[in-house]
Amino acid sequence: MFSQLSKRPWLIAVAISLLLLLWLLSGDAFRAREQVGAEQAPAEMGLSKVQVQWLQAQPMQRQHVVQGQIEAWRRVELRAQISGSVTRLDQDKGSPVTQGQRLLSLSADNRPAQVAKGEAEVRQREAEVNAAQRLRERNLISANELARLQSELAKARAELDMARISLQNTAISAPFAGIYDQRMVELGDFVQPGQSLLSLVDISQLKVSAQIAQQEVIQLKLGQPVRVELLDGRSMEGELHFIAAAADPGSRSFRIEVKVANPEGLRLAGASATLHIATGEALAHRLSPALLSLDASGRHGVKWVNDQQRVEFTPVELISVDNQGAWVSGLPPKVALITLGQGFVEPGQQVISQTVEGS
Repeated sequence: MFSQLSKRPWLIAVAISLLLLLWLLSGDAFRAREQVGAEQAPAEMGLSKVQVQWLQAQPMQRQHVVQGQIEAWRRVELRAQISGSVTRLDQDKGSPVTQGQRLLSLSADNRPAQVAKGEAEVRQREAEVNAAQRLRERNLISANELARLQSELAKARAELDMARISLQNTAISAPFAGIYDQRMVELGDFVQPGQSLLSLVDISQLKVSAQIAQQEVIQLKLGQPVRVELLDGRSMEGELHFIAAAADPGSRSFRIEVKVANPEGLRLAGASATLHIATGEALAHRLSPALLSLDASGRHGVKWVNDQQRVEFTPVELISVDNQGAWVSGLPPKVALITLGQGFVEPGQQVISQTVEGS
């Protein structure tokens, strides 16, 4: 082969030229790679890397979630109006009673006699007035004398009414249907006017009271449905039937009451419950509460990456929080939320973002 090339020197020249050209081209490519690497390294040098997840806003039901206290619909403490001894316990505490049913009896003492005396006094005064009116028609007595007798009759009638009321007050009756809840006296106890005797509660309906912030009360209206969640996970349906006209001076919050039907007579009064008050539909993002942060003003917000790969901080409104996550509003409809590394970057900072799988 070499003998053939030696006979053709122009082939040797061509081969050398080709090898020289390949060597020059390989050197240019190597320098080009070095130049690109040199340009990219300063651009990426010092940039923080974060992981992002793309979130799309979804329609959700806005609601206020507040803690409340379940109360009996009505509760009354019955007190003695007269002095006397407890002569009979007509009902057992804890039993259901109807309106007007006798619950407890006090001693009548001399009250029946006072009523009989008052009735006799009234009959006598009525006879005197009737006679005086006939005499007045014949001008046999003066008008002043007739007026005096009429005044005596009115006084006798008033005393009779008082005696009858005093006798009626020996019977302590239920002002409404409910549960005979507590009794503060025992058989034979002597009681004085104003002393507590027993309590009666109406749990055919319940009311759940709560305090709601002043910026949220404007979104409420009477009659709107409310879901009441009990501590054991059960739920009851109610409606908002009371909103305070003025805020509490101390907390600056407004008292609300939710009416809940209780046909089964469940003994829930005194327990705690969570109120879920729907206030309309809104677009929101669902995310982990751990991704929420605070800005210098103390506002809740989240960090995300814009199209220029810069960190943005957007304040959000916390709509609701549960064990699965938080619903927030205020973000763009589609956002690249920083899920890893948000604590090491600040708004406006250039970053390198990596989208997590499955987002």
